[in-house]
Amino acid sequence: MPGPSPGGSPERETGAGGRPRGPGRDRRVRFRLPHTAIALPTVREEERLFYRRLEALAVPGPGGFGPLFVADGWSDLTDDRLLRKRVVRAGLGGPQPRPGQEVSVKVLGALEDGGLVERDPRLTFVPGHGDVVQALELGVPTMQPGEISFFLAACPYAYGRPGREPDVPPEAPLLFEVTLLEVRDGPDPQPLPPAARLRLGSQRRERGNFHFARGDFAAALRSYRLALHALDGPATAPPGPEEEEELQEQRVKCLNNCAAAELKLGQVEEALAACEAALRISPDNGRALLRRGQLLAEQGRDAEAALVLRRALELDPASKVIHAELSRLAKRQSAPSSTASQDPRHDPMPPPSPGCVGEFGCAGTDTRPAPSWRG
Repeated sequence: MPGPSPGGSPERETGAGGRPRGPGRDRRVRFRLPHTAIALPTVREEERLFYRRLEALAVPGPGGFGPLFVADGWSDLTDDRLLRKRVVRAGLGGPQPRPGQEVSVKVLGALEDGGLVERDPRLTFVPGHGDVVQALELGVPTMQPGEISFFLAACPYAYGRPGREPDVPPEAPLLFEVTLLEVRDGPDPQPLPPAARLRLGSQRRERGNFHFARGDFAAALRSYRLALHALDGPATAPPGPEEEEELQEQRVKCLNNCAAAELKLGQVEEALAACEAALRISPDNGRALLRRGQLLAEQGRDAEAALVLRRALELDPASKVIHAELSRLAKRQSAPSSTASQDPRHDPMPPPSPGCVGEFGCAGTDTRPAPSWRG
């Protein structure tokens, strides 16, 4: 029952226009029923079916998902056998999703103890865009429309070592039940307001950081490039000064991260091009200057490398990494000419130190929580 109003008198319901309701006018009658009068299911029917199927697999059980990683009746989607598939119901015979097509799926996902941590009646994404966990990225393209399948994912193909706060523990394997509802051609890029472009670009860059920390540099590079595509995509309106500044800042971060991933993949020319693109936007970006100087030195372009590294040192005089790179250059240039004539790169530059990947610190040491599987 309503309590007293600040003035000390009971609150009164009022009708339209604030007039007090008289006896019998628009009166709301509330019945107090026993809590057993309406039986509300604790688990939806589709979830009941899901749990019945889990029980048929002897999950949850004392061994958790462990026995399923070596059980018969599953197919391995990866060489490491850490992502496995089991068809629950065959599809309708249609074609599997092709690269670039958009899919809609229904997803349920559970931990080893049976706790439901994923429930999405219609999740839409483009496989390969890095917007969902690897289990779905790699698993859904193997399905046919109408198919229902289990995907058993060890932590590298779920939420990785960090897990996902607050419901997925660190290093937790997951079991997904996926229904492929629809496959269609990918949508054309839609004009977005600047704020939406920034949000989408940031989500994809974070997803790239997640892949980089896992050591999947190809997936990281794909996510960084998709982030750049989002930042440069069509806009519904020109950005304001602050939004344009943030867009440029995000582009530089993505380009630096592209260079880091390309170096890991041995794509030196591409990495150098990414550094130069970042410097065209932000000529005094210290990370891009350092990496460009390292790459130029690797190619034997010592004079150019020295100029770039000295500029980086002006911006960050205390950097031990820059001092070390300049010291290596000086030693190489002062080496005996006879040795140099035999091998002009007798003291080759080591690969760029892992340094910092974009903005999130040293490679492989991203300690932030893993981004959501939606990006």
